[in-house]
Amino acid sequence: MVLSDTHAPRRWKSCPPAVAEHLRHADVVLHAGDVCVAPVLDELAQYAPVTAVLGNNDGPDVAAWGAPETVELDLAGLPVAMVHDSGPATGRTARMRRRFPNARLVVFGHSHIPLDATGDGVRVFNPGSPTDRRRQPHGTIGLLRIEEGSLVQARIVEVT
Repeated sequence: MVLSDTHAPRRWKSCPPAVAEHLRHADVVLHAGDVCVAPVLDELAQYAPVTAVLGNNDGPDVAAWGAPETVELDLAGLPVAMVHDSGPATGRTARMRRRFPNARLVVFGHSHIPLDATGDGVRVFNPGSPTDRRRQPHGTIGLLRIEEGSLVQARIVEVT
């Protein structure tokens, strides 16, 4: 399961029920930054192992929890990278390919705009925000299904 921009405690007082329902089935939780307070990561870790990156609104407690600025990891054989802010939409896939040359999937947040796009040999995925939808019609999360090194399915799911 993929989350970003939960913005606790202003927007995330506790895990929303629709998000918790998906977390119950998660093998891993990826949080693409702007957690804002580390207890959210502890809450998510009650469901599945959590990997998080620092967002521009995250403080020292999120860094102390273990969230770096970027992460590269292997999920079931799929090379995945995470960063909070992927920069402007123009040139995004080429920029992410240069920044993370080994990744086949780059997960990011920051804009609160859900996105699933492929280009320049990389897929980029932003789950949006479950709690701070800004100008989006719904709060959203992302669900990924990875099998034998391949991203079999990526979905943006409405939770509000």
